[in-house]
Amino acid sequence: MPLELELVPAGTVVEANGEASPVEISASTTRTFLCTLEIFQTIEQQSLDLSIWGSADGQDFGRMPLLKFPQRFYRGVTRLLLDVTLRPEVRFLRARWEVNRWGRVAPTPRFVIGLRAVEVPPMPRQVPVERLNAAGEAPAQKSTETGS
Repeated sequence: MPLELELVPAGTVVEANGEASPVEISASTTRTFLCTLEIFQTIEQQSLDLSIWGSADGQDFGRMPLLKFPQRFYRGVTRLLLDVTLRPEVRFLRARWEVNRWGRVAPTPRFVIGLRAVEVPPMPRQVPVERLNAAGEAPAQKSTETGS
């Protein structure tokens, strides 16, 4: 069963820069996740920048994110793949966001969001496939016997 993580609970109201609680990923076998950002509500003239950070201890998340979503302005769903197989020290993930508002209306930004990460299951080993010729038939087997 693939690991399912809720990095930002669905329905979270975001009105200022912030971050979510760390989530442990040690139980993951593939260490590859399909991350889905969903914006349920928004108002005009504002932006959301969301990123995912990694940590070995759940405290120090470093200076660079593992993944940055494209800047968002409207409701909708954005999916990105996060692969931490080459970062074995990462045991925790945390989402961080920055919001910005401009224009002549209310100065406080407001988004209602959710962020999930679902582990991508391992790919099955590829079974050799018999190739077909143009007629859709398997080619004749070459004889390995030598004549005397």
